[in-house]
Amino acid sequence: MKILLTAINAKYIHSNLAVYSLQAYAAAHGHKIERAEYTINNQLEDILEKIYRQKPDVLLFSCYIWNIEYVKELVSEFHKLRPEVPIWVGGPEVSFETERFLRENPAVTGIMMGEGERTLTELCDYFEQCEQDTQFTTKNREEVQTELVRAHAENEKRTGDLSEIKEKMLEKIDGISYRRSDGTVAIQPLCSLLPMDELPFCYANLKEFEHRIIYYESSRGCPFSCSYCLSSVDKKLRFRSLPLVYKELQFFIDAKVPQVKFVDRTFNCQHEHAMGIWKYIKEHDNGITNFHFEISADLLREDELELISDMRPGLIQLEIGVQSTNEITIREIHRTMKLELLKDIVRKIQSGENIHEHLDLIAGLPYEDYATFAKSFDEIYALKPNQLQLGFLKVLKGSYMYEHAAEYEIVYHAKTPYEVMKTKWLSFDDVLKIKQVEEMLEVYYNSGQFEITMKVMEPLFDSAFAMFQELGVFYEEKGYFGMSHSRIRRAEILLEFMREQKSEDAVLQMIEESLTFDLYYRENCKSRPFWAPSPAEFKEQTRYYCKNGVKSHVEPFHYRFPEKSKKALNEIPTRLKQPVYMLFDYENRDPLDHQAHVTEVAAASMTEGAENVGKAKLC
Repeated sequence: MKILLTAINAKYIHSNLAVYSLQAYAAAHGHKIERAEYTINNQLEDILEKIYRQKPDVLLFSCYIWNIEYVKELVSEFHKLRPEVPIWVGGPEVSFETERFLRENPAVTGIMMGEGERTLTELCDYFEQCEQDTQFTTKNREEVQTELVRAHAENEKRTGDLSEIKEKMLEKIDGISYRRSDGTVAIQPLCSLLPMDELPFCYANLKEFEHRIIYYESSRGCPFSCSYCLSSVDKKLRFRSLPLVYKELQFFIDAKVPQVKFVDRTFNCQHEHAMGIWKYIKEHDNGITNFHFEISADLLREDELELISDMRPGLIQLEIGVQSTNEITIREIHRTMKLELLKDIVRKIQSGENIHEHLDLIAGLPYEDYATFAKSFDEIYALKPNQLQLGFLKVLKGSYMYEHAAEYEIVYHAKTPYEVMKTKWLSFDDVLKIKQVEEMLEVYYNSGQFEITMKVMEPLFDSAFAMFQELGVFYEEKGYFGMSHSRIRRAEILLEFMREQKSEDAVLQMIEESLTFDLYYRENCKSRPFWAPSPAEFKEQTRYYCKNGVKSHVEPFHYRFPEKSKKALNEIPTRLKQPVYMLFDYENRDPLDHQAHVTEVAAASMTEGAENVGKAKLC
C-alpha cells in the first residue's frame, strides 16, 4: 500500500516539520509513508500531475492558511481522476469546524485533528486492514467461477458488511473527523498527547535540506492565552528532555548547518530548559551555525541575559512579540507583558551588539485605532531592532478572536489568510494607510539597505511613523507600488521624495551622501549613483587603499554619519569643511547584518609618511 503525505510550503527554503515528524513516527511503528513537498509557487497542474504519477493508495495533505486554497483545489481535481483513493487532511487550518469543512469539500474522506503522530499511525493500521479486507473480497469474487452459489452469497454478505466494519474500526481512532457511509459526520475526541521524547528525530539525512531552513522543536504548547493565537487553545506544555535535545543539536553543529530555527511558541517559558540549551550551544559553537528563538523578553532573567551577552555575534537571534504598547489592547488580548521591563530587556540585549533582534507588532487588535497604533509603532521603532515586523491581525478559526469577532466588529477576509479589513476602532482606509507604512518599512528599514539614511531622515519628520506614512503616500501618488525596483532605484526614489519634502541644500546634500554610504555599505556597487562625485576626484585614495579591487572601496564624505551603536539622532549631522575618507572592507563584515566594516582613513598623498598613516589606521 502506498500512502503519500503531501506538503505545500510557502517557499522552497521552508521545510514542513509536521510532515517529517508524522513520517518519522509512523516509520518507528512499522509503517512506510512516502512524502512529497511542493510550494505555492508551483503550478497547480504540475503538482496534480506529479501526485497522480506517484499512484498513491491513500493521499494525505498538511494544511495551513497559506496553502489551504491550493489543497482544496488539488483534492477536488485529484478526486475526479482517482475517486477510489481516500483523501485525508490535517493541520491547524482544518482542525476546527470539521463538519463544515467536510460538508464544503465532499472529496475529502476525513480530517486528522490536533497533533497527528499517534492518530496517523493508527490510521495507517486502519488503511492496511482495509486493504487486506479488499483483497479478501476480491479473492471471494474469483471463487465464484467454481463455487458460484455459495461464494456469491458469502461475497455479498462480506461486501455489505465491509463499510460497517470500516466504520467500526474508525470509531476506535481518536483525533479524527470523517464522513460516514450514510453521509453524516463523526467527530472523535482528540488524541492523548505524546511525551515529547517519544517523537523521533526527523533529520537523519540532511542532503534534502540543503539551502533550506532547518526547523526544530524542543517543546510544544504555550503557557499564555493570547486571544489571536491558536497556541492558547491547548495549555498542555511539554518539553523534550535536555540530554536528548543536546544530542540532536550536536548533530546540527557537527553538520555545520547554517541555521536551526526553533519553533517553540515561547522558548524561554521554562528557565532551566532555556538556560540548558543556550549554555550548550554557546559551549559547542562551531562558528557557523545560527539558532533562532521566539521568546518573551520580559521573562528573561539576569543570568540568561548574562549568558547570552558575550555569545559569538550571530550565534543566536531572538524574535520578540510586542504586538502593541496600548495598555487597554494588551489587557484585552490577554497578553501578560510589562512594557517598560520589555524595553529595558531589549536595550540590555542590544548592548552586547552580538544578537540579531526581531520585534513584532500587530495592526487591527481591539481598542487600537490609527493614532494608538502609530504610537505603538513609534515606541517600538525607537528601540531600533534589527527588524520590526508589522503584521495584520489574522482571525484564525478556533481562536478567542474568532469567537469574539462580532463583539469587536471585526470584518476580515473570508479566504485565507483571514486578514483584518476593519474593526470597531480602525477603518478600512486606516488599514490601507498602515499597509503603505508596512511596505515602506520592509523596503527601507527591514531590508537593512538604508540604515544610515533612515537614521538621518527621522529627525526631519514629526515621527518615524509619519516618515514612513508620507513616503507611502508618495509611492502611491507616483505609481511606484506594485513595481519591481532595484536597490539603486529605491535610493533614487527616496532622494526624489526628499527633494519634494525638503528644499534646503544642506539637507539634500546630506541625504545624497547618506544614500551613497548605504549603497556601498552593502556591496561595492558596479554602477555609481548619478549624484555621487566622480571616482577621478579621489583616485589617489583608491590606489592606496583599494588594492584588493572589489573587496574594498574608498569614498569621500562631508558628513560623519552615526555608528551602529547610535540608535537614534536628536539632530542631523553638520557638513564638514573638508571631506573624510571612509574605507569599506567587504572581507570583514558585521555578522548580524552583513554590512561592510567601515574605517575612516587618512587622506592619501604621494608621500611615504601619509601612506604609512593610512595603513596604520587599517590595522
